[in-house]
Amino acid sequence: MKEEATLRKSLTLFQVVFLGLAWMTPMIYFSVYGIAYENSHGMMTQAYLLAFIAIFFTAFSYGVMSKKYPTSGSAYAYAKRAIHPYLGFLVGWALLLDYLFSPIIACLTFGIYLHAQFPSVPAYIWIIALNLLLAVVNIIGINFSANLSKLFVLIQIGFIAIFCTVLVNKLMSSGQPVQPLFSGDVPISVILAGASIICFSFLGFDSITTMSEETIRSEKTIPRAIMIIIFTAIVLYTGPSVLTQLAFPAMTFDNVDTAGFELVKMVGGAGLSSLFITVLIMAIFTQGLSSVVSVSRLLYVMGRDSILPKRCFGFVHPKFNTPTNNIIIVSVISLLALVIDLEMAVKFVSFGALSAFICVNLSVIAQCYWKDKQRSFTQTIKYLICPLIGACFISWLLSLLDKDALIMGLVWLLLGISYHLYRTKWSTAGRTGEAPDLKQPTSV
Repeated sequence: MKEEATLRKSLTLFQVVFLGLAWMTPMIYFSVYGIAYENSHGMMTQAYLLAFIAIFFTAFSYGVMSKKYPTSGSAYAYAKRAIHPYLGFLVGWALLLDYLFSPIIACLTFGIYLHAQFPSVPAYIWIIALNLLLAVVNIIGINFSANLSKLFVLIQIGFIAIFCTVLVNKLMSSGQPVQPLFSGDVPISVILAGASIICFSFLGFDSITTMSEETIRSEKTIPRAIMIIIFTAIVLYTGPSVLTQLAFPAMTFDNVDTAGFELVKMVGGAGLSSLFITVLIMAIFTQGLSSVVSVSRLLYVMGRDSILPKRCFGFVHPKFNTPTNNIIIVSVISLLALVIDLEMAVKFVSFGALSAFICVNLSVIAQCYWKDKQRSFTQTIKYLICPLIGACFISWLLSLLDKDALIMGLVWLLLGISYHLYRTKWSTAGRTGEAPDLKQPTSV
């Protein structure tokens, strides 16, 4: 009998870190600058710091659960095993909203910025071209994606360093008094509302948990990579946000979607803005690359567990050892970038991610504190207090998303519930297929 193809363990710590940073995209500071600026009323540094606090506790919870269950199922597998299979399905369904819309955002921003640079070429041409390229590269294999991501992430970090250097020189040569960074009458509720959107900029640390079955010694590598990613991110985001806030305490934009480009042009003129476009193209490409990796692996695990049709979603190509069917499906869905706007896509992703984050925090409490009875003083802090703080903080941020985002998210969850009821009642696959032992995942 021919052995079924599976995922293959090959990723090292730094490959995982760079894939996570590629998904996160350091240049996303500029990509969502206008949306973040408007939602935080210009208090971006404060919003980033609050978002980091919320994300830190959740990142810790992801680290705990990735040790317990080294599977590519991410939050879906954690909630399923720690709390209940039905909640696991709902978490996986919410997470799909996050992961499915991330490649859409990559294609959309790619089209927006390249059309702004080359007005004669319609945005849809760039969107379709990137979509096809992402599909081909992802099918070829994850190691190629990881190595390419490393190069492009380092280039992004280099650009951010140049941007900050130019801003420092601008501030020093202006001779104008610098406004206090934390002054102003913006209420904390507004800054928190901005943080709920800015949380999107930290997404990526969680995506690497979908690569656990392709990571060497994942139970140790994934938690370490998570912490490296979020601490790297806060440095890369607060650096330019502090300097930008000091240099431009009040700003207006012609187009909120291309506000980052306008900012770079104000800071460094045509030369820096040309470099910006080049680096942004690389950044968007690697973000799209990594996000397709993540969502295709989540779909694979849900297919392997028969939550989604196994024949289609649980398939791994015998030559490339990649879930090719899922990559193609994601590429088709990503064509929604032709008809959706950037702000709506960001809100979809934020709802899906924040919902999953809450459940991962609760999964730590259910698994470690309740089931495993790890209740010493130190364990109570690690497995009850910290995840509870994370869950409460993330719940608060979720409640601050605007009404449209919450309605769209709830509609998505209702669709998931309807699908699950249909599968449970009418589909044999919906009544069978317990996941394999996640403590001893399939050979990868």
